[in-house]
Amino acid sequence: MSSSRSRLLVVPTGAANLAAVFAAFRRIGTEPVLSSDPDRIRAAKRVVLPGVGAFGPARVALAESGADEALLDRTNAEESTLGICLGMHLFAEGSQEAEGEGGLGLLPGVAERFDASVRVPQMGWNRVETAQTQGLLRSGDAYFANSFRLSVPGGADGWTFATADHGGAFLAAAERSRTLVCQFHPELSGPYGASLLQRWYEEGSC
Repeated sequence: MSSSRSRLLVVPTGAANLAAVFAAFRRIGTEPVLSSDPDRIRAAKRVVLPGVGAFGPARVALAESGADEALLDRTNAEESTLGICLGMHLFAEGSQEAEGEGGLGLLPGVAERFDASVRVPQMGWNRVETAQTQGLLRSGDAYFANSFRLSVPGGADGWTFATADHGGAFLAAAERSRTLVCQFHPELSGPYGASLLQRWYEEGSC
C-alpha cells in the first residue's frame, strides 16, 4: 500500500478520529493510508477527509500542504471522495467557526452554529431522511457529534441530499457523482454507517 495509487487514502485534518475511521474501513477489507501529499491525493483511487477538530486550523493545514487544491482536482475529475463531519464543512463555502476563512466551495452554504434553544453540541443518534432511491444515501439512524451544521440548499447543481432535525432541519449528507459528504459519522453509525461506507467504497471501484 505504499504506492502513490493507494486504494484508500485518508487526509489528516488535525484532531481527527483516525482510529475509528481506519477501523471502519479495515472491517470492509481495506487498509487505509494516511497522507496529505497532493500528488498522492490526486492519484489515490479513493480519498477520505475525516471529521473532528476545528475548521480554521484544519483549513490552514490543507492549504499549507497543497491538499486543498488536490482535493478539488479529484472532485472535479469525479474521483471517489468522502468528507466526514468537519470534512463536510471544509468542502462547503466556509464556517462561522472561523469567520473569513473560506472553505473549498464545492458544496453551497456556510456552516452555522446550532441555535441556543437545543443541546450543543449535538451528541448521539439522530434520524437521517432521504427520498432518493438510487445512489449511495438511504434513510436510517446515524451517530452525530457536531456544534455546527449546514442548511439544506434551496438548489444545488447535481447534488442530492439527506436531512436530519435538531432544532430544525439541517443537511445530514449530500452526494454528487463520486463525492459523498456526511455530517454524521458513518464510522460510528453501526450497520447503517457500515453499509454506507461499503456502498461508497464499492462504487469507487467502478
